[in-house]
Amino acid sequence: MQAITQTPLDIAQIRADFPVLNQLVNGRPLVYFDNAATTQKPRAVLDALTRYYEHDNANIHRGIHALAERATASFEATRRAVQSFLNAREAEEIIFTYGTTDGINLVAKTYGRTYLGVGDEVIISTLEHHSNIVPWQMLCEERGCVLKVIPIDDNGDLLLDEYEKLLTERTKLVSVVHVSNALGTINPVKTIIDKAHAVGAVVLIDGAQATSHIDIDVQALDCDFYVFSAHKLFGPTGMGVLYGKRALLEAMPPFRGGGEMIKEVTFEKTTYNDIPYKFEAGTPNIADVIAVKSALDYVDSLGKENIAAYEHELLAYATEALQGIDGLRIVGNAKEKISVISFVLDGIHHEDTGVILDQQGIAVRTGHHCTQPLMRRLGIAGTTRASFSVYNTTDEIDRLVKGLERVKTMMA
Repeated sequence: MQAITQTPLDIAQIRADFPVLNQLVNGRPLVYFDNAATTQKPRAVLDALTRYYEHDNANIHRGIHALAERATASFEATRRAVQSFLNAREAEEIIFTYGTTDGINLVAKTYGRTYLGVGDEVIISTLEHHSNIVPWQMLCEERGCVLKVIPIDDNGDLLLDEYEKLLTERTKLVSVVHVSNALGTINPVKTIIDKAHAVGAVVLIDGAQATSHIDIDVQALDCDFYVFSAHKLFGPTGMGVLYGKRALLEAMPPFRGGGEMIKEVTFEKTTYNDIPYKFEAGTPNIADVIAVKSALDYVDSLGKENIAAYEHELLAYATEALQGIDGLRIVGNAKEKISVISFVLDGIHHEDTGVILDQQGIAVRTGHHCTQPLMRRLGIAGTTRASFSVYNTTDEIDRLVKGLERVKTMMA
């Protein structure tokens, strides 16, 4: 197998930045290969959470005392950091949510309910996570819309010719995943966006799996909405981002009612706040929002290009290594992939594989990965998924290979 070429990253130091990696699981050093589910958190993020609660704990946008002003300044600094991270035109186009799922539901319940009606069409793809299927099904049931699905080939690539055939003058919204959580496929989202815009449709991109692996530029993509979760980008859980073009956000009604999202309330009428606050009702997840800036700063300190290059080499190394295991079949061989490998072992259930690997201190994901329609298309119940991040190593991949040989021996 080809070894990793020289990288400017100090992988040993990066691993030291993540305290959770320094532990034994079932008597073995932890190998964490479940990064597509959630990434681990660097010390800088953990310190940011502690610092807020120890020094700046206060509500934001309301108080005039020192703690409130410091908390507000830090909260809004994250908004500007996310704007820069996505290359959004304005900070007001950044809405803080509770995660990717929440962001998709926000768009479905506000833009969808307002602008889609009977006979209008929504297009998604076979690769979607349930979070980018169910909200649109609910909208279509409520509003009488038609849900269409872009098919894939056996490698896990979208069939763009078929996508073009699905587009009509009734297509109002296209919502597709940037990167498949189950297969690692990188979708040609710029092409998808351009073709949707040609028929007057708006486009939402689910970036949950993309932001920690790909440099995102929402202006270059020209997407109308982009959503992601912080916890898959070395940040805390329970916090996400919705990017939306200003004109669309201003034309959409609020998602939730309460404090912060109002300008004036009377018993007869309420006037709503400007964006982004119109969509941020109530006390937000202040500590986690503030800590996200530390996660983005950490990514910037390593360099997005350096991270992507290193993870690409990990993927190539792991692909070659797993292909050498008799009876193992990699599921999903798209032309463009990020560092996710799903596979099946002949005659061995994926849950048995996961349990035996865990006994050896190796954490992987097993099951349908919240992509049941995709699994049905592939003719399988589920897979074992190994997903890599910048703190993983080829030595850990070698341990995975040995672990899988152990699985085969035990299940023979």
